[in-house]
Amino acid sequence: MELDAAFWTGRYAVGNTGWDIGGASAPLKAYFDQITDKGLEILIPGGGRSHEAEYLHRSGFRHIHVVDLSGAPFADLVERCPDFPRGHLHVGNFFDHAGRYDRIIEQTFFCALAPALRPHYVEHMHKLLAPGGKLAGVLFDDPLFTDHPPFGGNKEEYLALFKPLFPGVSLERCYNSIAPRAGRELWLMAPR
Repeated sequence: MELDAAFWTGRYAVGNTGWDIGGASAPLKAYFDQITDKGLEILIPGGGRSHEAEYLHRSGFRHIHVVDLSGAPFADLVERCPDFPRGHLHVGNFFDHAGRYDRIIEQTFFCALAPALRPHYVEHMHKLLAPGGKLAGVLFDDPLFTDHPPFGGNKEEYLALFKPLFPGVSLERCYNSIAPRAGRELWLMAPR
């Protein structure tokens, strides 16, 4: 299975988007609501329909960038949020994306990547974060699947992966997950 742009565009075309909960996730909304600096440069990789980007934009943040292999889901964001800056929607491979961000938001991107790419994910996140920046979001604490997305994992595996480049990484059980994900999500905070 090739997890390329055609694969993801095909999933959107047939509505096979089980990861899309129809809005920003509760753990991320709680995190966003406590950020007071609306001038932060924020990246959401694998953003899909970008409910988190919409939430941030409507909350007054103006430097939100979204990158996704497929441009298909961006049409939905633009329809819901017509004043979202089109120049902040990047169609392409996350691993080719360049920039410096104060926050990078993780929401179902990590679990969509083949596990062999996880070390590269951590390296690229570290490269994209400005000094003092933070990678924040949600990871599944669930075995899930090994042959197709969503790929699972657990806290011990994630800590071993992140600690070399993010020694201050923390992973705690989410207290406010949606019902289908309750007890299966970890809150990730990885300061650079």
